[in-house]
Amino acid sequence: MLVKIRKASDVRPSEITSQSAYMKRRQFLKAGVSAFAGLGLARAGISEAAIQQGPGRLEKIPGIRETDYRPQEAITEYEHITTYNNFYEFGTGKSDPHRNAGTLRTRPWTVVVDGECEAPGEIGIEEILSGFTQEERIYRFRCVEAWSMVIPWVGVPLADLLKRFKPTSDARYVAFETLHDTEQMPGQKLPVLEWPYREGLRIDEAMHPLTLMATGLYGEVLPNQNGAPLRLVVPWKYGFKSIKSIVRISFTKRQPDATWNMQNPREYGFYSNVNPDVDHPRWSQKSHRVIGAGLFAGKEETQLFNGYGEEVAGLYAGMDLRKEF
Repeated sequence: MLVKIRKASDVRPSEITSQSAYMKRRQFLKAGVSAFAGLGLARAGISEAAIQQGPGRLEKIPGIRETDYRPQEAITEYEHITTYNNFYEFGTGKSDPHRNAGTLRTRPWTVVVDGECEAPGEIGIEEILSGFTQEERIYRFRCVEAWSMVIPWVGVPLADLLKRFKPTSDARYVAFETLHDTEQMPGQKLPVLEWPYREGLRIDEAMHPLTLMATGLYGEVLPNQNGAPLRLVVPWKYGFKSIKSIVRISFTKRQPDATWNMQNPREYGFYSNVNPDVDHPRWSQKSHRVIGAGLFAGKEETQLFNGYGEEVAGLYAGMDLRKEF
């Protein structure tokens, strides 16, 4: 399951997956449905053309290339993805962001990049898009909390953006911050969280090829309620790690603040990896319901690392995943 597209001549023999490993991987992925926060999964199949062309609601993104990286499950309907969201800046209800996010102005938009790097600075959304347009790809990632979806994200590996700013050897973590503007984001007027929303990753997590800076979905620019114009996607972690409407990225020596970890560290660990063996203190995390599956559909079994263990388990070798949750 490659995310980066390389020529055959660039692939080392040691990287070639054996047939037995390939079949085992396919069986594993087929057996489990997982998910990522703020998204959902429909049973109905959706054509390749529909995903590439988009649903015709927002501006299309040119130059998209389909990746080979995709789960076996059907893609979630656009209507579910864009009307069932977690985005407290626009309200705490799942339908609030869809109703209220029209106040967000995504142009102009600037991201500040600073901290432990050789080339700190600012970068505008247009420069990001123009610099990466021909490299943008559709990634189909499962997403999970107590519910799940499969979303055709459009974006680029976060590493491609971070490398522009030349992080130093002291950059052990990457911190992210959401826009803080109570007029554009009226939910920030309420003290339900400590604003602005903040998140963080270890540098190796941020540089992993599956960690995505998403600029769109369904072949179109991101809707406001889904985190326009830039949001993080980390498919093996619970969805609240995927910070939306990013305005600052900082390289740090020390573990940065993360909003839900600050809010309640007993319930929300810094790593927030999907682990069905670590229950939330108030509910089990062994299963989840699939958005769009129907009123009488049963729950699905949650997979360790959301089913991406073969790709990311090595990041946590030697760690106690019950303590470092």
